[in-house]
Amino acid sequence: MKKKSIPTGSNLTILRQLSNLIPPHLVTKLARETGVAQQERTFSSWSHTLAMMFAHLTHAIGLNDVCDALRMNQGALSTIRGATPPSRNNLSYANKNRDASLAEQLFWSMLEHLQSQRPGFGRAKKACGYLHRFRRTIHAVDSTTLRLVASSMDWAKHRRRKAAAKCHLRLDLQSFLPRFAIVGSAVQTDNSKARELCAGLREGEIAILDKGYTDFQHFWDLNQRQVWWVTRAREKFLCRVVKKLKTPKDGRILSDEIVELTVPSSIQRYPERMRRVIATVQVDGQERRMEFLTNNMQWSPWTIAELYRSRWQIEVFFKEIKQTLQLCDFLGHSENAVRWQVWIGLLVHLLLRYLAWAHGWAHSFTRLFTILRAALWRRWSLYEMLRSYGTAGGSFRMLGCPQQAYLPGFG
Repeated sequence: MKKKSIPTGSNLTILRQLSNLIPPHLVTKLARETGVAQQERTFSSWSHTLAMMFAHLTHAIGLNDVCDALRMNQGALSTIRGATPPSRNNLSYANKNRDASLAEQLFWSMLEHLQSQRPGFGRAKKACGYLHRFRRTIHAVDSTTLRLVASSMDWAKHRRRKAAAKCHLRLDLQSFLPRFAIVGSAVQTDNSKARELCAGLREGEIAILDKGYTDFQHFWDLNQRQVWWVTRAREKFLCRVVKKLKTPKDGRILSDEIVELTVPSSIQRYPERMRRVIATVQVDGQERRMEFLTNNMQWSPWTIAELYRSRWQIEVFFKEIKQTLQLCDFLGHSENAVRWQVWIGLLVHLLLRYLAWAHGWAHSFTRLFTILRAALWRRWSLYEMLRSYGTAGGSFRMLGCPQQAYLPGFG
């Protein structure tokens, strides 16, 4: 049996090598632009950012967990651009009072920076099934709920005796990278955020939306901008069939129709005709009837069903970040503290995906996260560790658990 070799030594810790992906003066620049620099005294914005990254990488369960671990490794921490370990009060105060837009702008700046440094990162990769035919970008729009404790009731009241935040996301399905995100209270409905999420879509691109984002006025705006959209019809969708189209012979496509709305208020919002495809699909081992709506009249009904099935990838994305990053236990429960933790979590996810792409990582994202967590303070070459780790060869998609598709009947 071949003995595994220890990674090549390095003068830098794994955490420092990971942090070096962030340009040296970027956090300081954003701190000045957002006004956070005026609040700094002994605890810098860079130290704050690094502490929150560490919290995600180690699955810290509280403020003391982060502060004690960084204090015990103070010497190695100081080599990372002079970062200092925070006290519990300093970290809590910073999360609550420093504008979380710094973390948000840092994420988008890093996404732009990494793509400018390595143009191949984030480019559309080969899609499976019907989707390989599409040359336009395909976006999935959905949200995930982040449960909070009762002390967050003031701003995040969700249901009776419950509190939650919500992350609305537009995900590029070909690159598996976020293109727009909103973090806020779960009390805000999905369709109230639809316009903001889709504002950056360009002509010819495709938006796949969950039925919670149904807003006929918004769909009409997308249609006027020549953006294709696909969604599921709500249970009480009222329309009139104008024309019936030919359906495949295998029987899973029940109908393919051109329809127009019948409710006067809906007609005012969407005055033109749309397309409705009704199909029998298998969900959790049972056959279910589902209705899909779109403004595209040329695609085959199978293509429409496949497009909506691809929306499952955003569920995989949410599952991936929830299982690896620290988005179950929050270090603070104010709205600002939650936004800090979510945006830094997305930043950590971005950096790890970049490492996986740049170093040819051939295993799952979860395995990448776990070995980095175990080796944060090791002085090993990060490149050698990722290139030589494990025994399995080949190439695997960087997804969480794609075995269960939302519409497994189509494939």
